[in-house]
Amino acid sequence: MSSAAEEIVFYTNPQSRGRIVRWMLEEVGQPYRTEVLSFGEGMKSPEYLAINPMGKVPAIVHRGTVVTEGAAICSYLADAFPDSGLAPAFNDPRRGDYFRWLFFAAGPVEAAVSAKALGLLAPPEKAGTVGYGSYEQTVDTLERAVAGASPWLLGEQFTAADVYVGSQVLWGTMFKTLPARDAFSAYGQRLQSREAWQRATALDDALIPPRG
Repeated sequence: MSSAAEEIVFYTNPQSRGRIVRWMLEEVGQPYRTEVLSFGEGMKSPEYLAINPMGKVPAIVHRGTVVTEGAAICSYLADAFPDSGLAPAFNDPRRGDYFRWLFFAAGPVEAAVSAKALGLLAPPEKAGTVGYGSYEQTVDTLERAVAGASPWLLGEQFTAADVYVGSQVLWGTMFKTLPARDAFSAYGQRLQSREAWQRATALDDALIPPRG
């Protein structure tokens, strides 16, 4: 297979959820090409809509396959490059916890935090109709997950689940969409000590235009 076919093309904007995938790519350690798209015209261009009809980033193209949605991209990259050690082996029973927390963050956490920020939380009597139940229950569950991380969600093995869950925790504490809790702070400090997180953050920050 040609090197062009093996190339990872990464579509992003440095002020978007693309930062999650940038971090994951830096953890994987494989070469990739970054295509920065502007909000609006860039993401809604016919060329990009052919890749992601949602007109949103992040997205990657690898081996002719388009993958969108941050959690899906993280999971895909971990399996595409198993030597990176970013996912438990297919016969490892910890794979259940890996997927559990990865998609808990992509589902209930993302939905509950967004709903609260927009003032659109379901009323208590309708909690059973939404996937997150209640904001409080979701946050408490997230806290228990990261409080038990020693140091990571799967113990000593850092995985794509830590990239995605960790991104939710870091953003939530920064923008105060999650309450300040010791478990979130301690987990966040461990995440920010990773060289891949530091590289990814520096790369994305350098792409943000300075304020006039």
